Amino acid sequence: MTALTEDRTPAFVRHAAESVRSHLAASHPLSSFLHDAGTLTPEERRLIVDQALVLLDQNYVHLPLKTAMYAVNPVQRLRVLRRRLERQTQRTMPPEWLFHAELSEVFHSVRDLHTNYLLPEPFAGRIAFLPFLIEQYADAQGPHYMVTHVAEGFSAPGFAPGVEVTHWSGIPISAAVDLNAARFAGGNAPARRSRGVQSLTVRPLRIHLPPFEEWVTVSYVDNAGTARELRENWRIVENLPPMVDADAISTAALAQGVDLDADETGRAKVLLFAPRVVTQEKAVQADEPVPELRGGEVATTMPKVFKAQRVTTSSGEFGHLRIFTFGVDDPVSFLREFVRLIGRLPQSGLIVDVRDNGGGHIHAAEFALQVLTPRRIVPEPVQFINTPLNLRICRRHQDSSGIGLGAWVPSMEQAVETGATFSSAFPLSPEEGANAMGQQYFGPVVLITNARCYSATDIFAAGFQDHRIGPVLGTDENTGAGGANVWTHQLLSGLLSGDRATPYVPLPKGAGMRVSIRRTLRVGALSGTPVEDVGVVPDELHRMTRRDLLEDNADLLDRAGLLLKDREPHSVSVTDVVSAGDVLRLKVKATNVDRVDVYVDQRPNTSVDLTDDPAEVTVPVATAARTARIDGFEAGELVASKTQQLV
Repeated sequence: MTALTEDRTPAFVRHAAESVRSHLAASHPLSSFLHDAGTLTPEERRLIVDQALVLLDQNYVHLPLKTAMYAVNPVQRLRVLRRRLERQTQRTMPPEWLFHAELSEVFHSVRDLHTNYLLPEPFAGRIAFLPFLIEQYADAQGPHYMVTHVAEGFSAPGFAPGVEVTHWSGIPISAAVDLNAARFAGGNAPARRSRGVQSLTVRPLRIHLPPFEEWVTVSYVDNAGTARELRENWRIVENLPPMVDADAISTAALAQGVDLDADETGRAKVLLFAPRVVTQEKAVQADEPVPELRGGEVATTMPKVFKAQRVTTSSGEFGHLRIFTFGVDDPVSFLREFVRLIGRLPQSGLIVDVRDNGGGHIHAAEFALQVLTPRRIVPEPVQFINTPLNLRICRRHQDSSGIGLGAWVPSMEQAVETGATFSSAFPLSPEEGANAMGQQYFGPVVLITNARCYSATDIFAAGFQDHRIGPVLGTDENTGAGGANVWTHQLLSGLLSGDRATPYVPLPKGAGMRVSIRRTLRVGALSGTPVEDVGVVPDELHRMTRRDLLEDNADLLDRAGLLLKDREPHSVSVTDVVSAGDVLRLKVKATNVDRVDVYVDQRPNTSVDLTDDPAEVTVPVATAARTARIDGFEAGELVASKTQQLV
């Protein structure tokens, strides 16, 4: 297919920001895109269903839970579908979209955004979109649906951010959202409804079929109170590329915990509504100054991942760090940039905001926790479901460098005799990496979540709460409740590469599948509780307001500021190291603590009660010492910790 000529290209494409204009110029109307879609043969359809049976029956860790919770039997549904396909020929088989719809429905029935059927070419890698975004807020009258972003160059009478949508193609907007929500997987009602709103205008075709309608009619009330209607065609465009290759055998792929729908949607929103991020990323890649920074914003080397800024609330000035994704290849580089950014923000309090973050690299999510707390981080343990195929994979890679599945093998072998459903649980993230850097931010911290937080972000939020880092402020009653490590069909196939008896067969025409392979369990007070379908319940709830959507989360940040206002920072640090003969004297400064314990090379050295605030103490240590760790306590509780390299 070729790009449309300019006279047929919508004005908003011709006037798009330069950094994304050529990309959007290759978009097509939905009608012309579908003209070339649908080339699977009957044999290819049967092969796809056979492979789905392998994944759901022999790899899927949540199968017992989902069967019980939702009274579904996806494996039997696949067997029935497979039987019907045996009787079909090229002439009698139904249209391909019906095949995709039925197979997708089987996967959606388990309400697990980790476990997906991924559509083949030409759907893979593309999105269907309308040139505006709709979001929900609530007030005393109930929920409202408002336009919050409009693509640069798009215009219609009275249509701008702030207009309220009343009907969607003749359907009352609230009912249209509910109908959409019913089509999409989600572990709880807030998660499904959130996706129902999101999918009104942006749909990744890797996960979802294209819209059935070629255009929508939007009824809205403009800012002058006039009722208007807008008719707009769906368009198809190739999405921005993913940041991680989830199919390759790598540490990043093996540690994936991501909602692919959210990941694809996040990149689509950058393309359509935040081209400045693309501009910033190009500047970083070219080693040029980052343009378009706004007041209070701190430049970052990862503009698709972070946005750091100073914010002034009614309670004072704080740092606001938005983490859009944990989808990175290198968790250590992620951690370094995270630490650098929070070091440039006010130390009086930090608002960590992970709304709409669909997850990514689980190591990145769990490594980030250590810099916010003096407590030692215990990564979440994970379990396989005990099946002969999973045992076979783990045995083959029990000593493989970078894979290391040996810890799970003994319990899986024992399950052959005991009949245990799940293997023993071991951390997916290395505990050493989760504690290598230690606390770096000493002010109070609050975490903001919503129902679009999923997978690695669920794990991050659970760890934040389990380690008592600070209050969790939610704009929904739960996070998305995705508690698993996810592997793709291609990755699983690669793990048994060269095995003549492998059940995995390459899928045709770029089709794909993903499956929850290991389930995650919480630690701390909720130790052993699964994250899947439960998620993280916030400590405080804030409903998004109209002012939030139009004024950069003004009410939400004010609420977060109130939670930070009365929380004191606690800090300890080594201010000087003085050599005095055969000993070193460490000058230790402490704020808002009444006791410091000093460990030298991980061994206890001294404990000092403090009466002054701030206070300084001098501690002698041997000249051969390499590290010192200073733990600060208040009323017997550990509140600050700092590790200092001495040589």
